[in-house]
Amino acid sequence: MGGAGGHGMGWLALEAFDPAPVAVALTVGPEHRLVYTNLAYRAFVGDRPLGEPIGDAFGVAAKQDYGGLFDRVLATGEPMSLVEAPVRPAAAGAGEQERYFSFSLSRFTHERPGVLVVAVEVTEQVAAVRRADRATEEQKRSRRRFESLVWINAQVVWVTDAFGQVIESSGGWERITGQSREEFLGEGWTQMLHPDDREPTLRSWDQTRRQGRPWRHVYRVLTREGEYRHFDVRSAPVVEDGVVVEWIGTCFDIEREWRERQRRELLDRAAAVAAEQTALAEMFAALAEVLVPAFADGCGVYLLPDLGSRPAGALIIAQRVATAAAGGLRRQLPGGEERFAADSGFARALQRRIPLQRTFPPGRPPADLLPASTTDWLTAAGATSVVLLPVVVDGAVAAAVTAARRGDRGPMSPDDMALMRQIFEHTHDALSGAVRFHRTQQVALALQHGLLAEPPQLDDLQIVARYVAIPAAAEVGGDWYDSFVLPDGATAVAIGDVAGHDLAAAVGMSQLRNMLRVLTADRLAPPGEILRRLNDAMETLAPEVTATCALARVEEAGPGRWRFNYAVAGHPPPLLMTPGSSRFLRGGANPLLGLPWEQPYRSSTAPLPPGSTLLLYTDGLVEHPGEHLDMGLDRLRRRASALARRSLDQVCDGLLADLPITGTDDIAMIAVRTSDAHSRRRPATHQP
Repeated sequence: MGGAGGHGMGWLALEAFDPAPVAVALTVGPEHRLVYTNLAYRAFVGDRPLGEPIGDAFGVAAKQDYGGLFDRVLATGEPMSLVEAPVRPAAAGAGEQERYFSFSLSRFTHERPGVLVVAVEVTEQVAAVRRADRATEEQKRSRRRFESLVWINAQVVWVTDAFGQVIESSGGWERITGQSREEFLGEGWTQMLHPDDREPTLRSWDQTRRQGRPWRHVYRVLTREGEYRHFDVRSAPVVEDGVVVEWIGTCFDIEREWRERQRRELLDRAAAVAAEQTALAEMFAALAEVLVPAFADGCGVYLLPDLGSRPAGALIIAQRVATAAAGGLRRQLPGGEERFAADSGFARALQRRIPLQRTFPPGRPPADLLPASTTDWLTAAGATSVVLLPVVVDGAVAAAVTAARRGDRGPMSPDDMALMRQIFEHTHDALSGAVRFHRTQQVALALQHGLLAEPPQLDDLQIVARYVAIPAAAEVGGDWYDSFVLPDGATAVAIGDVAGHDLAAAVGMSQLRNMLRVLTADRLAPPGEILRRLNDAMETLAPEVTATCALARVEEAGPGRWRFNYAVAGHPPPLLMTPGSSRFLRGGANPLLGLPWEQPYRSSTAPLPPGSTLLLYTDGLVEHPGEHLDMGLDRLRRRASALARRSLDQVCDGLLADLPITGTDDIAMIAVRTSDAHSRRRPATHQP
């Protein structure tokens, strides 16, 4: 017998392939008739009778596909191999799937030449590979669909590599910003972000990229028109085999939505802060903090008089009551007045009652449009634009607001100015109440101060008075003081407090003060008798009024000798200060004025040493909620002792500055100091 490939091989040798796990067959002749098949072959093809052409076993398609290979091997003797070749037996059912083999063909010679076939089935391996290929292709199709959807809907689409560097753009960014594609790639896109947004954006993007999760962020982009607009940026990673290979991102212009959201948030915030305040200055200060930095880098608010009642041609006086400034900028202090001519740009802007904007080179604001203090601030800050907004309350211009920006922000847009104006319109009711509150306070304080006469100027006595209104309320109290010279040469000193903190209290104070003046000058009686007569008069003239009062006559008993004749009706005791000591004068105590009292009022007398100081005061100087009055009196005595050697002005101002005053009640005080004995001695005269 001959063997395959020219080597001899007996049939018995072929029988060794019977149990082999691979399919083995032998054909002979040009018809390639089967002369041997092993068990594996028969398990696949079926138990075919020998002598059948191999093409009949595998069908016409197999004969057409692989017949030429059998012919070539038989004719040339060169072996051939096929990998993952599809094979479908002729006897296979209609629903049976095609199977795949990798096989080799080699020439075999016995009595007649033939072809030896050795095949290994690889159907499962081919199926696995095809499943993987289909999954990859499906992933690619999904990505292409996603990219198509993104590119159709987004204004800007960009792609980065795995490290976050931009490698591709849809061109929308270039159209919006004017930045070229080369400038946009890598991290060049960050140059078009607002300076304040660059670092936060890069920090957020880097953190997202390292975590491999979707990203969403909002930043401002400089457009080719020179304005910053808000964009919503979103990005998602593209993952292959569990690894991020790139990122696809989109940008949407959300300026309109952002402005609407900002408008709602600012209006809500303005309404909230206005509702928390009652005083006008504090309300404007809170609103200025809303405007900065949302609208401006700096803001000032100026209160105005009622322009409608201003005489023609009169100056306009604006009082600065509130300021605000962005971080890093010097803040103007509230307080101070500015004066404007009737034909100034400031006056004309107020008359038009609409926002007025001016742009200018850095640090060179217009001269006659703004208060001088605002102009100085704009110059120092390098501002490039400012808006002057008249604030109309109850039909009158109640205030003027200045809002300035520096160059990196650009001037306010018409929408910005409209929203700024809307903020004050939205808080109109709160401002209206605060304006009325403020005007009532100003009228009442003017009335009260008008009723508080200046102490007389005397040769041998020094008299100083102080009055401090409640800083936290618009009402005025009934605190008052008075001093005048009586017909007999004695000096009358009085202080009192009418119950209440409103105009009624101020009116009651005025009535009481005037009645006391008349009664004191009409009859030179002891202070206790005068207070009794005042109490009787109050039953008829002011039956609803209650008050406290301390009344005294400072009399010169002899050269350099003074005495203090006094009576107290429900009032804190007078304080006598001498160098080195202080004590309260607790004599002459009587009931509160305004209560029925049938018994005589008492008076008391105390000497006033040379250089001594007598202090009369109201309870706002010493009272604290929840604290016994004696504690406040002791504080006053100790502090007064420390100040006793200072000038009378320093004594009064020192007590107001050093004592822990609550600010919930008015304070009035009047101090009398007798002349020192040495100051009364005439200097010696030297004769030649």
